Amino acid sequence: MAIVGRGLLALIILGAFTARMPARAAEPDPTALEASEPADTDPMEDLNRFTSGLNRFFRKTIIDPVVDGYQAITPEAVQKALSNAASNLTEPVTATSSLLQGDIKNTKNATGRFLVNSTFGLGGARDPAREDLGMEQRREDLGTALGHYGVPAGPHVVLPILGPSNLRDAFGDAAVMLTNPLPAVAAGATGLVTYSDHHDDIQGATASALNPYVVERDAYEQRRVYQIQGESADAPRMTNDVQSTER
Repeated sequence: MAIVGRGLLALIILGAFTARMPARAAEPDPTALEASEPADTDPMEDLNRFTSGLNRFFRKTIIDPVVDGYQAITPEAVQKALSNAASNLTEPVTATSSLLQGDIKNTKNATGRFLVNSTFGLGGARDPAREDLGMEQRREDLGTALGHYGVPAGPHVVLPILGPSNLRDAFGDAAVMLTNPLPAVAAGATGLVTYSDHHDDIQGATASALNPYVVERDAYEQRRVYQIQGESADAPRMTNDVQSTER
């Protein structure tokens, strides 16, 4: 039982960090990213590269076969319902983070979406808030709230199994998990479903990249800067944003 519990916790945490990765890691300009010099915020690059390689091996040998099996036996309608339900569970974190940033509009939007989808959407399996009321999802988290108040990202880190992060975001995720594990479960479910939806694109990115570590690192950090600074930041070098509801 203890082994099963630790395995479930590992999947939850994996999903929490996977949820923040771009839905298509292939989207950054590979030429530009691979040619970039090691970032000043990457003092642990050697260790990060080693860990990143282990994570790719873990995804290839364990996660990807599970995802392939899930997609093969699960009807698309069921996959969509599970994706919606998992996404709905992240709305309370979005509402809290938005409130901390003084973003009353998104606080109301996230709260409204959660209430509507949890009731009329059959526990979140459907998204009538967006489909019928035009309430689009805009995810936030504690990391973006800290960034809003000027807390620097800190060193880039690649955590075993968990994937790319930085000191600020890792602290934010840990704080949420210690305060209330339910958002962690929600983020984990969302991340795993998101990976299932786009794992072919993610695989294609690292498979074709000459320097997959740099692609993953720069895509993650650029995405986070854009999510925090919004229109005042340079847009991430991506050709198409496949998941407009991603936070």
